[in-house]
Amino acid sequence: MRAVVLAGGKGTRLAPYTTILPKPLMPIDDMPILEVLLRQMKRAGINHVVLTVGHLASLLRAYFGDGAQWGLDITYSYEQVPLGTAGPIALVEGLDKTFLVTNGDVLTTLDIKKLVAFHKHKGGIATIAAHPRQVKIDLGVIQCDGDERVSGYIEKPTTDYTVSMGIYVFEPCVLEYIPAGQYLDFPDLILKLIDRGETVNGYTFDGYWMDLGRPDDYAQANQDFCNMKKQFLPED
Repeated sequence: MRAVVLAGGKGTRLAPYTTILPKPLMPIDDMPILEVLLRQMKRAGINHVVLTVGHLASLLRAYFGDGAQWGLDITYSYEQVPLGTAGPIALVEGLDKTFLVTNGDVLTTLDIKKLVAFHKHKGGIATIAAHPRQVKIDLGVIQCDGDERVSGYIEKPTTDYTVSMGIYVFEPCVLEYIPAGQYLDFPDLILKLIDRGETVNGYTFDGYWMDLGRPDDYAQANQDFCNMKKQFLPED
């Protein structure tokens, strides 16, 4: 099975670190976050990984090389111009079977084998790994009617969401919906699939997941990885 790792973004939310270091190379304990993900992929039976690269691509290639040290075949797909989160997939050759797509900065204990098995069982064109997330607003929220009269007051409410983990499983026919060389983000791709009547499924995972987009999340992920390393990498 093949996997496509989206590693071409600039990681602006983690600046200034990502000014000189691509986000997938940001260290988690003693290894880059992407290395953690690659080790998990290998354990799940994925052997060929394509890194879509752009920003500071030479550093990614210098570190990961051809993937031999992890028992992987790593190749590279280069974005000449930014193509969004989904657009780079159209540049990848050889996606003729079910394949995995993931962001290069995700820290999770998700079992990739179970995700893929769910996708095949459901039979849709795409499966999105999803995570329940509760957002708390640390303020009093007022509700007003059309005459600016207060109709409600909620003190520090919480809202429950189901969010994308940045991990997807696709069938090859999804490529028909990704125009080559055009900018396309995942929300637009998924909405396009739904609009065309395709089946898109969500695989809910309530275990550990962290998006390393913000400095606070990055710091927390480092601490969590050190405390839970055997859960992320059981084979080590």
